[in-house]
Amino acid sequence: MSLRIPWPRSLGTRLVLLLAGGLLLAHALSFGLLLHERDLATRGMMLSGMEQDVPLSVALLERLSPAERQAWLPRLERRTYRYLLRPAQPGTALASERARQVTALVDNALGHRYALRPRAVSAAPERYEIELTLADGQPLTIEVTPSLLPLARWLPWVLALQVLLLIACAWLAVRAVTRPLAQLADAAGRLDPARPSPPLPQDGPREVAQAASALNALQARIAAHVAERMQILAAISHDLQTPITRLRLRVESMDDSPTQARLLDDVTQLGQLVREGVNYARSAHVALGPAVRVDLQSFLGSVVDDYQDMGRAVQRGRTEAVALPTHPHVLRRVVQNLVDNALAYAGSAEAALHRQADGRVRIEVLDRGPGIPEEALAAVLQPFHRLEPSRGRESGGTGLGLAIAQQLAQALGGELQLANREGGGLCAALVLPAGA
Repeated sequence: MSLRIPWPRSLGTRLVLLLAGGLLLAHALSFGLLLHERDLATRGMMLSGMEQDVPLSVALLERLSPAERQAWLPRLERRTYRYLLRPAQPGTALASERARQVTALVDNALGHRYALRPRAVSAAPERYEIELTLADGQPLTIEVTPSLLPLARWLPWVLALQVLLLIACAWLAVRAVTRPLAQLADAAGRLDPARPSPPLPQDGPREVAQAASALNALQARIAAHVAERMQILAAISHDLQTPITRLRLRVESMDDSPTQARLLDDVTQLGQLVREGVNYARSAHVALGPAVRVDLQSFLGSVVDDYQDMGRAVQRGRTEAVALPTHPHVLRRVVQNLVDNALAYAGSAEAALHRQADGRVRIEVLDRGPGIPEEALAAVLQPFHRLEPSRGRESGGTGLGLAIAQQLAQALGGELQLANREGGGLCAALVLPAGA
């Protein structure tokens, strides 16, 4: 089973990781090459210094008396090696090529006049000693401790600052690239074929501008297609009203009979279907006009009072004092459609109003009817979708009431939500944004 490394889903995060990782890798490689070059330079300096310094130091110690030699040792000491007037410590044979190279250089610098006895004393850190015997028989040991030149204290801080600068540059570069894409995606997500939307801005990088131009063209084609379909539907529905009216008059002029009653009922249903078809076509391009601030509690109360004046079983439920800018004539059509739907299927309705925890306003129309199967809650919002094959006015309807309410809710910037109630019945809720 292969181990898959989790990869961020965000394009910006991926680009930041790739760019920052590449820059940091290049930075680490450059720093490694710098240290390697520093090691070579330090070794070259040490070898060059020892080649010139060791012969002079050994010659000086040869001419000094044994009593004076100890006083001169601190003056002859260097950073990577020093002179000791003692035999070399016990050790092993030289293991590194660098130690053998230093020993050969010392032997050459001294003209092969001394028998050198090198020994590796320590491996980490590396330390080895080269023992020789002066002319008067006193042992002299050259203790070598190779090491790089010490780094300046400020260098780690500079390196850390460079790393932060590289990450910041990578983030700024990625942000400059992905920000137009994010703006384009956000603007594209707000496109709605049912409502005219301003064209997407065609600025930013050339590729983003081309994508925005293509989306604008697509939006225009979709809007034209939808407008044409709605215009055809409205025209057909409007033109059908005249022959339907003539047909009704002719049926009513017939003698009373069961056949005449059934024909009149069919003509009534046909007229209702045509009227709702016109309403649905108009709801797709409703003219909103300027919004006005509405007291929704009083507004909902007036809608309920209108139904009660007509003798319909509509009650006012729990309401809160809520006011917000909206379009009252469109809002009234939505609420009336929901109430009419509840009356058609349940015989009674209850209207409620409250503000949700997220600040949005919720207008609910509740009933105790048969409800809607859970798998059909989304489908009933589609035009001409009905839950039963009956076309009777009291039960079947035309399948456009909720579809019209859905389109009008979207025109208000809200959404229509349907849910079954505990104990039976349906809750149809219009949810409006806090600043609708």
